[in-house]
Amino acid sequence: MLVAGFPAGVFATNCYLVAPGPGEECVIIDPGQDAEPGITDLLAQHHLKPVAVLLTHGHLDHIWSVVPVCRGAGVPAYIHPADRALLSDPARGLSAQVGRQILGGLTFTEPDDVVELADGGTVAAAGLEFAVDHAPGHTPGSVTFGVGEGVIFSGDLLFAGSIGRTDLPGGDYQAILDSLARVCLPLPDQTTVLPGHGPQTTIGAERSGNPFLAGLRPAARPAAQPGRPGL
Repeated sequence: MLVAGFPAGVFATNCYLVAPGPGEECVIIDPGQDAEPGITDLLAQHHLKPVAVLLTHGHLDHIWSVVPVCRGAGVPAYIHPADRALLSDPARGLSAQVGRQILGGLTFTEPDDVVELADGGTVAAAGLEFAVDHAPGHTPGSVTFGVGEGVIFSGDLLFAGSIGRTDLPGGDYQAILDSLARVCLPLPDQTTVLPGHGPQTTIGAERSGNPFLAGLRPAARPAAQPGRPGL
């Protein structure tokens, strides 16, 4: 399996292209701000043809370029229904002050073709199967995508050394703890985690060193509060 990615825009949101190999069809995950040039470069470099865009959640830094990317390739976008409204109204996922600062007079619309994701379902695309797990907490419609032998695209659920923030509209700290316990902790230690921001990691590394996973309990609040990237 080929996985290529790059940090897009001022938010450094990881955008990934996933394919069975060079010269094949591919899926694009989370095309953020100014992601189009990087996507175009990777498509050309690996001779890939996009067939779908998968969105881990609806925050602006992950969906900024979804409309031009989908329209340019003539492909659908997949998102959980609980976050679908953010495609056309991303301000709903931001505080009022942050929304004014970032959005200004910008307007957003849905892609022409939107497919809603279901918890426990799969997306069959580009010769691959992406297992969908609903993982609310960062946003109500956050999901992860598992693919291949031991790879999970965690979005803003789990980072190297941290977890997604829950202080924006729709965030829920208890829900993200439940999602981490249900979606991440059962995975084998060798599972590769490709997050929405920052470097890749493994479930084993996070199980042993992430302060938000250590002794995870439904009501626990870890004392450590490292900075958490992204929106």
